[in-house]
Amino acid sequence: MPEIRIRPATPADAPVCGAICFQAFHDINTAHNFPPDLPVPEAGIGLLSMMFGHPGFYCVVAESDGRIIGSNCLDERSPIAGVGPITVETGAQNAGAGRKLMDAVLDRARERNFAGVRLLQAAFHNRSLSLYAKLGFDAREPISTMQGPPIGRPMEGYSVRPAAGADLEACNSVCEKVHGHHRGGELADALKQGTARVVERAGRITGYYSSMAFFGHTVGETTGDVQALIASGSEFGGPGILVPTRNALLFRWCLANGLRVKYPMTLMSVGMYREPAGAYLPSVLY
Repeated sequence: MPEIRIRPATPADAPVCGAICFQAFHDINTAHNFPPDLPVPEAGIGLLSMMFGHPGFYCVVAESDGRIIGSNCLDERSPIAGVGPITVETGAQNAGAGRKLMDAVLDRARERNFAGVRLLQAAFHNRSLSLYAKLGFDAREPISTMQGPPIGRPMEGYSVRPAAGADLEACNSVCEKVHGHHRGGELADALKQGTARVVERAGRITGYYSSMAFFGHTVGETTGDVQALIASGSEFGGPGILVPTRNALLFRWCLANGLRVKYPMTLMSVGMYREPAGAYLPSVLY
C-alpha cells in the first residue's frame, strides 16, 4: 500500500468516513455472527458528521494515494479522553493505518495533558485487542452489550426525573465519588439535547444518565440507583446499553427484566484509572 498520511478531519470528510465506518463494523461483526453496530450507512455518516463538526472532538483521517481509508476520534469533553470510533476500510486493513490513527489521537491526548485515555473494544476482535495492548492499554472490565424492551417500571424509594442545568454540579459530584473524575462536558451536551435524567433518594441526587443508549453513560452511588435509571428508560438506543458483567447483581437483574446479551466488549484504559466505588454503565467511548 502507498504511504499512509494522517491529517485532521473536516466536516466534508464525513460522508466518505461514515460509509467506511458502517462497512468496517458491519464486516467484522457479521464475520463473527454478531449484529452490526450501525443499521445503515447513513447512521455512520450522521455519527461522524456530528463528531467531525463538534469542538469537543479531535478527529483525524488516514489517506493513502490521495484517498481516505479510515478515521478516528478523541472525545475531549471531560478530564478523561475517550477514543473512537476507529475504522479502516476493509480492503486497507492490516497495513498500519489503524496504528497511525491511534498514535495520532494518543499524541493529542499527551499534548493536552489528559489524565487518562479509555476505549471500549469488541471482545471478539483479536486484532484490535492486540493493537491496544501494544499501545499500553490495560483491560479493565468485561462489558456486556444488552438490548431488550423497556422495563418501564418505577422502583420504590427512587425518584427519576429529567435533569436540569442546575443539577450539573450534583451529578459531577456523584461521578467523582464513583470514578474519581467527572464527565461534565458530556453531561452538559446531554442537558442541551434533553436526554439526561437523574435519580433521587431521600431528597438528593444519587445518580444520573446522559442517555440510556450506546453512546450514553450512567453513574450511581449504588446498583439500585442504576437499576432505577434503567427501569425508567423508554428505550435502549443503538445496539443497547453497556453493562459491567462483574456487577453480577445488575447483570442478573437486567436478564430477569428481559434484556439479552448481544455481544461482549472490553473496557480498556491507559493512564489514570480507579476501580469504581459505585455502579455505572459506560458509554461505547468509556
